[in-house]
Amino acid sequence: MLQFKNGKFKIMQIADVQEIPAVSPDTVKLISLALDREKPDLVIFTGDQLYGLLPFFRVGDVKQNVLRTLSAILRPLTERNVPFAVTYGNHDSQCGLPNAEQAKLYGTFPGYIGPESRAADDPGTFLLTVRSQTGENKLNILVFDSNGQLPTGEYLPVSEERLMWFRDISEAQRKTEGAFLPTLAFQHIPVPEYYRLLTRAKRGEKGAVEAFRTHKNEFYTLPEELRAAGGFMGESPAAPDRNSGEFEALKTSGGVMALFVGHDHNNSFVGELDGILLAYTQGAGFHAYGPHRKRGVRIIEVPEADARAFTTRTVTFDDLTNDPLHAPLLEFMLTHIPTSMEQVKRIAFVGAVTGAAGLTCALARRLRKKK
Repeated sequence: MLQFKNGKFKIMQIADVQEIPAVSPDTVKLISLALDREKPDLVIFTGDQLYGLLPFFRVGDVKQNVLRTLSAILRPLTERNVPFAVTYGNHDSQCGLPNAEQAKLYGTFPGYIGPESRAADDPGTFLLTVRSQTGENKLNILVFDSNGQLPTGEYLPVSEERLMWFRDISEAQRKTEGAFLPTLAFQHIPVPEYYRLLTRAKRGEKGAVEAFRTHKNEFYTLPEELRAAGGFMGESPAAPDRNSGEFEALKTSGGVMALFVGHDHNNSFVGELDGILLAYTQGAGFHAYGPHRKRGVRIIEVPEADARAFTTRTVTFDDLTNDPLHAPLLEFMLTHIPTSMEQVKRIAFVGAVTGAAGLTCALARRLRKKK
């Protein structure tokens, strides 16, 4: 049972661990040191625990490779008896093991909270309730599996089936509790409304990042007030092209106070929109691209006396240790690689054009010499 202790409830969000079977010692160190400092009551992994796109998982026994990876990622939690819950991202199932099968593996670890999910094949969509010290229901923790992506690269929104489930459970709680309780929502992929927190900018403007797909040829900056609060944005929100109405559903529920996402590893900021706090949490894994030593976790503290007075902040690798990184060259490369397929294609195109131009010039020089 999840319960307030000493007048508060502390959640740690860990986003985009995105690890491979040979888990980075720096990823484990970040999680371990953050747990020791913060001592959360609950950890929520918000997807892409596995970098399933890479072939390492499919060399040999996929299930054993996944289990080995999870064992290393979760060891800091199991050693400290910290409860944890899990949802999934766009990369988890790419390892070759469906999310429902992964959920069974998570269930073999002590501390795993395996709540009653929306459906047997949807273990990453569920609602948890936190009780007061006297046993009253005080806080909801809403978790969505935000779907994956199509072969075209398009990210899918939270499905209508999941939104219908959410409307049903919120209505049921209104009948039993008199209202939909104060709620913190978590998922992997951001909703399109995150763009409404940003400022349109011009190409080349300081701090401007390029957007893609439905925002192609647009550039955005993070507003000064969000940067002043410690936020940063290194890439544009990779939100679904289609808006399924999720944000509107969260808003009209009357209880959702905040939505916490990951997915875009180089983003970490919070901003309020229509009464809901929209928060980004940077990546935590050192085997995926990320913001150098600003890889970190997010902390949410909820006071029992007034859940709506919750606070949030991040804790980074740099905050926790001055130790050198285990693989600095690899980390340097991962800090500077492109963060989207569009950028990869552009670099490849520029490289091809440059190469062709160089070859043309070389041939021209040769022909001139022959003359």
